[in-house]
Amino acid sequence: MEEFEIMNYVYVLKSEKDGRFYVGMTQDLANRLKEHNSGRTRSTKGYQPWVIIHEEIYPDRKAARKREKYLKSGYGKQWLKSKYNSVP
Repeated sequence: MEEFEIMNYVYVLKSEKDGRFYVGMTQDLANRLKEHNSGRTRSTKGYQPWVIIHEEIYPDRKAARKREKYLKSGYGKQWLKSKYNSVP
């Protein structure tokens, strides 16, 4: 049996409706984007459609979670806004 690594993605979505960001983490980025755009995620439902503007790949969940938490922090939000020129 072959071993394979499950990749963990940290992603940033931007709402095409109002320009807000959403930061999340998943192992299946394409499926997760579909969930956000189908209204299956309560926190993003009212701001569809969403587009992926940033993604990072990590080999383990712990590292991905640490980065996700950073991007959700004040400094992380500031970095995102400076990089992607977001509306608050």
